[in-house]
Amino acid sequence: MRSLFLALLADENRYGYEIKQALEQEFGELLPALNAGQIYSTLARLERDGLVTSESIEGDNRRKRVYELTEAGRAALTGWIETPVPGTRLKDEFFMKLVILASAGLAEPKALIAGQRREYLQSLRDLDAMVATDGSRPAAELLAEGAILHLKADLEWLDLIEQRLPMQREPA
Repeated sequence: MRSLFLALLADENRYGYEIKQALEQEFGELLPALNAGQIYSTLARLERDGLVTSESIEGDNRRKRVYELTEAGRAALTGWIETPVPGTRLKDEFFMKLVILASAGLAEPKALIAGQRREYLQSLRDLDAMVATDGSRPAAELLAEGAILHLKADLEWLDLIEQRLPMQREPA
């Protein structure tokens, strides 16, 4: 979120609430719910780190502050822009859970896979419904469609896991 905040401050100074509104306008309900505490604690950390400065609005009894990007903030933003996001996901929580629980005999692998498949299918239905009802936010729609493609790949991966992983614990 820090880098998104820097990007939103790159072209104009904003209040915390305006940052929240800009994110919600682009991503709608796909964005995890942001509360004021999250917004202002992130802005406080950015200010502590010298990436933004803030100024109180004179005459405002609510202690409203406007935030501005510093040169260090612009440099951090440039670094973020120029750095590709890692493409591989070798640390997958479900897969680690499956392997460790199955090897310890603490859970039935087929039941874990079935539960995860249900979760992915429900997520697919939720995202499909979201895309069908909200065509007003192209960025949110593209984000949802990307998540749908990942979920479809994850479902194929579950099939592969079932085919290749031993589903029974070896007797000791």
